[in-house]
Amino acid sequence: MTTTHGSFTVERTVLASPERVFACFADDAEKRAWFTGPDGFVEKAPRSFDFRVGGDEFNSVGAPDGPAHVFRAHYYDIVENERIVYAYEMYEGETRSSVSIATIELEPVDGGTRFTITESGVFFGDPLEADGRRHGTELLANVIVAYLTGQLVR
Repeated sequence: MTTTHGSFTVERTVLASPERVFACFADDAEKRAWFTGPDGFVEKAPRSFDFRVGGDEFNSVGAPDGPAHVFRAHYYDIVENERIVYAYEMYEGETRSSVSIATIELEPVDGGTRFTITESGVFFGDPLEADGRRHGTELLANVIVAYLTGQLVR
């Protein structure tokens, strides 16, 4: 099986305070509102969310008749309203597609917050998986902005 290593950074600025942006990652109800996968995806297994240093998160979603897309994370560093560092693995069905370490950094800017997601990982199988993850993270950052500005429609 082919392995590809990749790193990327995605940055967005949103008209919301660092406290508000942090809450959308730290609060289970808030994260559940935007971290759901594409339209039409359903929960495939019960979620778990233990947002603390040493805590774990599990999310399994997918199309009703398709395989589960599984996100399994472990939190290593959390500085309230400033930084989140976690490692995570992704699966499609029973097949692991990647293992990554990610950092989310929050910085106050005029009237809002710049949030930066930096990820470094190993991607298994298709060499284009690393590019796909960057694209997916860019889409996810857009969903976060839409959620924080009240424009997310589900």
